[in-house]
Amino acid sequence: MLVTKAYRYELDPNNRQRSHLHQHAGVARFAYNWGLEHRIQLFKDNHGTERFTDAMKQHKFLNSLKESQFPWMYQCSKCAPQEALRDLHRAFKNFYRGLKTGQRVGFPRFKRKGVRDSFRLTGTIRFEGRKIRLPRLGVIRIKERKRSYISGRFLSATVRRRADRWFVSVTVEEEFPDPEPPAGGTVGVDLGVKTLATVSDGNTFANPRALRRRLRKLKQLSRSLSRKRKGSTNREKAKLRLAKMYLKVFNIRQDTLHKVTTYLAKSHSRIVIEDLNVSWMLKNRRLARAIADVGFYEFRRQLEYKCKWYGSELVVTSRTFPSSKMCSRCGHRKKALLLSQREYHCEVCGLRIDRDLNAAVNLVAVSLPETQNACGEDVRLLTSPLGVVEQTSAKQEPNISPRLNV
Repeated sequence: MLVTKAYRYELDPNNRQRSHLHQHAGVARFAYNWGLEHRIQLFKDNHGTERFTDAMKQHKFLNSLKESQFPWMYQCSKCAPQEALRDLHRAFKNFYRGLKTGQRVGFPRFKRKGVRDSFRLTGTIRFEGRKIRLPRLGVIRIKERKRSYISGRFLSATVRRRADRWFVSVTVEEEFPDPEPPAGGTVGVDLGVKTLATVSDGNTFANPRALRRRLRKLKQLSRSLSRKRKGSTNREKAKLRLAKMYLKVFNIRQDTLHKVTTYLAKSHSRIVIEDLNVSWMLKNRRLARAIADVGFYEFRRQLEYKCKWYGSELVVTSRTFPSSKMCSRCGHRKKALLLSQREYHCEVCGLRIDRDLNAAVNLVAVSLPETQNACGEDVRLLTSPLGVVEQTSAKQEPNISPRLNV
């Protein structure tokens, strides 16, 4: 199995190397903004011979202008502007595809200095002990030890700046043996705000609330930044303090998500989650900040590629499946369920169970295959919180066993 992975390391550059990193990020940003302005002008000039262009044509045109207009670009690697124009071309492709499919993909915007500084390099990339060699930048120390690769081919290296720290993400194409499915069975995972993830086997993962617990400090740093005079040294210091706090929030959230998704992918052969409409959920002004602090989309994204790595199967249910309103024992559906009701109580069979655990158990039941009995009636498999599976006909009441009371 051919797998493409990215390994991220924190760089430890000296002052000279740090200035070269800023130069490469500036060249990439300039090429991106120049290409965007060039495309907008071509679109406006309807009488021109060419209305649309691509990354290679723009890169050739930019190279023809380097010697006369942009000679300072020769100080950096040619890969930085070339990859920036490819990113711009990919952004336009996503924008036009969104217009055809009705998705909300915004028009490419100009980049600002100091905001998400990054650039990508291709060519000779290799590790030399605790150092990495990058094209045109030379050898730069890294703070972590390099892990030994099995057999891989270096594709590219993306350098990013977060606050005052520089990171490099090395993309490697590796060959791995086909993974065997984990020994664990099928589990349902219900995501929430109060608890990050509730698994149908009873395990729960706490929500770190990375943003909420540091919101007071972020407000103080933001007020301190707004009171500094623009262009002053103290304003730059205040901006750096605020960026470091946001980076800490990001790292805490990513660390929790990586640990939870890795455990689920390695321990269970099939994982069932809901297809959450996150953009619609964020329209609730009372819960938007708490929902964004969890990272529902990032949880699903990590689980998708990790399931492929470790041989497990990921099942995504429909958005219309009422996992929270349906009883996990008898299948009775409630018409409404308030968010404040943290315990699910069924009026038909008398089941009392945690709301999130009930939803997780329902996700397991919906992923099991449906069968038919001898009379041709549909048979639905019901899974109890204790792991007992019952078969009930769609036209008959389920057989409720007293030992399933929780």
